[in-house]
Amino acid sequence: MEITAKITGIEYKPVLISKLSEFNYNKSNFFNNFDVNKLPSCCMVNFDNFSFGLSKWVSPKRTRSYPYERVYNTLGCSKRITIIPVIKDEGKNGDRDFIQWDTISLMSLLDVYIVFTYYNDAEINYKKENKITKQKYCNELVKQKIDEIKNYHSSALHWNLKEIDESFDKLIEKVKQSYQILSNKLNIDFHNESGIDNYYEQFHKGVEEFKSFSRRKAKGAQNRESLTIQPKEALSTLSKATITIKNYLGGIYYFTVDEIKIVNDNIFLIETKHSNRSLIPSARDIKDGLLKMILFTNLKDIKILTKKYKSTPILKLTSSKLTKGITSNNSDVVFQKFKKDNNLTYKQGVLINNLLEEARYNSFKLIIENY
Repeated sequence: MEITAKITGIEYKPVLISKLSEFNYNKSNFFNNFDVNKLPSCCMVNFDNFSFGLSKWVSPKRTRSYPYERVYNTLGCSKRITIIPVIKDEGKNGDRDFIQWDTISLMSLLDVYIVFTYYNDAEINYKKENKITKQKYCNELVKQKIDEIKNYHSSALHWNLKEIDESFDKLIEKVKQSYQILSNKLNIDFHNESGIDNYYEQFHKGVEEFKSFSRRKAKGAQNRESLTIQPKEALSTLSKATITIKNYLGGIYYFTVDEIKIVNDNIFLIETKHSNRSLIPSARDIKDGLLKMILFTNLKDIKILTKKYKSTPILKLTSSKLTKGITSNNSDVVFQKFKKDNNLTYKQGVLINNLLEEARYNSFKLIIENY
């Protein structure tokens, strides 16, 4: 089943954001002391009266290493910057990933400034031949771009599009040169450069063609995911569906919905996170699901074929270890009993309480139940 929808803007209040470590720099020591590779995966940076939430992607592929969780943790900051490598090659016997247009568009929609970068250092992975590990961003480029954003007064959308127009093709060439240097330095074989050349050609033909090239890849990934039950999903039905979301920025997002339920003119869009070992899924799993809620709570013009529906987004957390369940419709009295019946720790209770608050404030439904 394929669902289509539109987004015209984002309104959402994150509650479950983590407290970010802060790093302070003035104008003189920023360029001498700032090293993005030594910072946490998400943090707050104060640079000469310019404060921003910083998140880092370890790969341009959005399904690796919870990048959504990291971005989510910075959404409480008035300005957000995320660092994304345009290409990551782990060596001939590893993966190679390319940034896709829909990632750029999604970050723009969330008003997140992207610093597009590349890796210029790494170590040999001794566990596997022709593979590298511990890749490091080009720190000088990251510092330069953060300094530019500091003095940039237009939106993240305008910045991200400007960077594509002005910097992207040169950046791809730097990627090729950097991996050539690493190949000689580490005596490692990388993937054939023709793949990068093809990627560059698709981009060089224009942003519209690049979007089309990226969307074809994203659409293929969406179709593969819709046929797969992931280990961390526990579904009460097998009604996995695809959802294609268009926005006013020209972005098209290809997602899957773990479960759907249709009752008359209402469609329930259910994102599921499951844990076999703990009472509730991990915070990073939950925050990954919350980024879907940001999208799903802002959907308009929802259709299956030509029929329109009203939607109810649902985040469902399941565990085989729970004895009792709860929903965001329940009272505080029920919540207190739920904590007692399941012998929740203080930390688990706080997490769920904040999650309930986020669900109620942003008008999505939270379900926590045994499976």
